Amino acid sequence: MSAVDLTQFHKTFFEESREGLDAMEAALLALDSGSTDHELVHTIFRAAHSIKGGAATFGFADVAAFTHVAESLLEEVRSERRVVDSGLIELLLRSVDCLRAMLDRSSQGQPVADAESEALRVELVRLVSGEVAAPASAAAPGAAPASGWTIGFTAMPHLLQTGNDPLRLFRELQQLGRLEVVRAFITDGAPAQLAELDPSQCHLGWELHLHGAIARGDVDAVFDWLDGDCELTVAPLVDAAAAAAVPPTPDVPVPAAAATPRPVRETAAASAEGSSIRVGIDKVDALINMMGELVITQSMLSDIGEKFELSQLGRLRDGLVQLERTTRELQESVMRIRMLPIASVFNRFPRLVHDLERKLDKRVRLELHGEHTELDKTVLEKIGDPLVHLVRNAIDHGLESPAQRKAAGKSETGTLKLNAYHEGGNIVVQISDDGAGLNHAAIVAKAQQRGLIAAGQELSDAEVAELIFQPGFSTAAQATDLSGRGVGMDVVRRNVRDLGGSVGVRSVSGKGSTFTITLPLTLAIIDGLVTAVGSERYIVPLTSIVESLRLRADAVRKIAGGGEVFHFRDEYLPVMRLHRAFACSDAVTDIAHGIVVVIEEDGRRVGLLVDDLLGQQQAVVKSLEAHYRRVQGISGATILSDGSVALIVDVGGVVRLGQRSKAA
Repeated sequence: MSAVDLTQFHKTFFEESREGLDAMEAALLALDSGSTDHELVHTIFRAAHSIKGGAATFGFADVAAFTHVAESLLEEVRSERRVVDSGLIELLLRSVDCLRAMLDRSSQGQPVADAESEALRVELVRLVSGEVAAPASAAAPGAAPASGWTIGFTAMPHLLQTGNDPLRLFRELQQLGRLEVVRAFITDGAPAQLAELDPSQCHLGWELHLHGAIARGDVDAVFDWLDGDCELTVAPLVDAAAAAAVPPTPDVPVPAAAATPRPVRETAAASAEGSSIRVGIDKVDALINMMGELVITQSMLSDIGEKFELSQLGRLRDGLVQLERTTRELQESVMRIRMLPIASVFNRFPRLVHDLERKLDKRVRLELHGEHTELDKTVLEKIGDPLVHLVRNAIDHGLESPAQRKAAGKSETGTLKLNAYHEGGNIVVQISDDGAGLNHAAIVAKAQQRGLIAAGQELSDAEVAELIFQPGFSTAAQATDLSGRGVGMDVVRRNVRDLGGSVGVRSVSGKGSTFTITLPLTLAIIDGLVTAVGSERYIVPLTSIVESLRLRADAVRKIAGGGEVFHFRDEYLPVMRLHRAFACSDAVTDIAHGIVVVIEEDGRRVGLLVDDLLGQQQAVVKSLEAHYRRVQGISGATILSDGSVALIVDVGGVVRLGQRSKAA
């Protein structure tokens, strides 16, 4: 009898283990200091026990050994032989993080244990055996005492495009200790010829030594903004003289911290989510039912086709109507399978808030609403990073310290709310805090200093809030390693716009701020209005259309710079002639003979001049960038019923073009 190949179960083991770690983390955060809530403790213990058993079964000995020690500690808590306090919770949270990293390395076929995991395992062993707990920064027995950190930092090509700057990172590291650049190198993907070099891309890597008694968390914090933008390794820097003085200990091997990327929590979570999805049986049943209806309709149409007579024209028409209805229902069933609750993104924030509270010495109450709101898996995977940026900003610079809040007559504990809900064909996510709000005077002063606005220029509250989305804009005297109100906000907006969404802010001084992100439910299919421009076809998303109308020639006024505007509902809107923007020939040029479609994005409106409206249609979105290149003002393409290709208008890009022509 042949042996069973256990590798076929590895993927399932890693997925279930990550889910177990998420459950452990959630229970630890819910476990109040000094509490003996048995159900929470049992949840943590069961998750650790399952991970240990699976790891031992599938041959991941290092994971099993680490989890065994953690399980022993949890058994003492479960039997009430050890009291739960904040120190124990922090130690177990560190153990959860360590296990995540070990599982990630295991799934990638890399060495599982490293100096950090072994040091933490030894710390757990000492605690279980009754010895005095080793300090968090202590190395494992037999390892030389650390005198700093060895940092391997390799930039991804797109690093500069996300607003990150390696030189800024190096300056922040220099503030922690003495920084030594051991080696700088060019990565493998760099162009061979200088003329082929794209200045917006980075093809460099560095090996650094950071000297001094520096906490690992302080080093990690410097790279918090680089989620998915670099390959990072951090290992203890061993002093040569101290290493020679420490005798080897054969019974406690400490694997060297090889140059393996230390995965960032958000990136690892995204890749884990991207591997598979769980679908409710009700959705599968609905899909099977639709397939049955489709088979019946196909059989009926085949029968008509084989014996077709004019007398059967009515049956044929009814069959086609049934086919259209069944196809639409089948499409909706398939799309529902891709719809996942946003809770998988929201669930990472209790830990993030917990860690930032302690680092910034603030008190924060996190409220989550609408966790069961569903959106497309693709959107779900990409919305995490913008939300992390906004939450960090809200805690770091939005909410005041307990002393400041008390002086302002507020509760010492600030409130941070995350809310998700459906609105039309979109999902809306709001991040609101009851902090100090945006400092309008400081924002205006900084904008004048940078030349963004003229001295003495009057701005509305909305226009002042819009300034924080300018690249690199910040009113902070000194940027922190976490965030700066405005630093990175342009990256947040760009990432949201890449998803076809928008982001805005509303702020009241002394009351707090609310950031609102509006996203499409899915990126795969849109409802659009098909328009004709010359011989070309363009699809405008229905959710962005305000109204379509015909204008008289005298209703349009020319302005300086060659732009055109028309009066619409107590305001003047710019006219965007699509045939000019996209170089279409044989298009209508007389505005009186065309149709103006008013579209809206982020509260700004533009009128699109098209030749004619051809009707409404659902469009399956195909990436234009993947098959051709990025085109400004176009978000994708689709194939029409006659086989021709229609381009999908990027409403946000077109509105920005129109606003610039109006300003000119």
